[in-house]
Amino acid sequence: MLYSKKVMDHFKNPRNVGEIENADGIGEVGNAKCGDIMRIYIKVDNNIITDVKFMTFGCGSAIATSSMATEMIKGKSVDEALELSNKAVVEALDGLPTAKIHCSVLAEEAVRAAIKDYYDKNGIEYDKEKFKDCNCAHCHA
Repeated sequence: MLYSKKVMDHFKNPRNVGEIENADGIGEVGNAKCGDIMRIYIKVDNNIITDVKFMTFGCGSAIATSSMATEMIKGKSVDEALELSNKAVVEALDGLPTAKIHCSVLAEEAVRAAIKDYYDKNGIEYDKEKFKDCNCAHCHA
């Protein structure tokens, strides 16, 4: 399998690793087939994601996509972060092998789950249609 320089960089030097105490939203997703588990924490201030951290148990692609996804939503509004797609994450990493595309889907779902958790914790109304495609347990609890 050939990985891009960006994938290798985010795997070897992942950004935003860790946990956020008293996070405003936490999203955890997993893929039973490959064993990858991602947890993303967000801090939100005035509808802006001011901090984001992740903990991922998984392969290099899972770590790289988590790292890139956190970089892509940091400083963005919650609405902008909700628009993050796995395709955008893959493009930002200069591609992934076909067998590893599911890792980028997990990263997208972890972000969505963290935002839904933030909405739920704060009693914020949201468009349920935006979460209908999400397969995470949080969105289907």
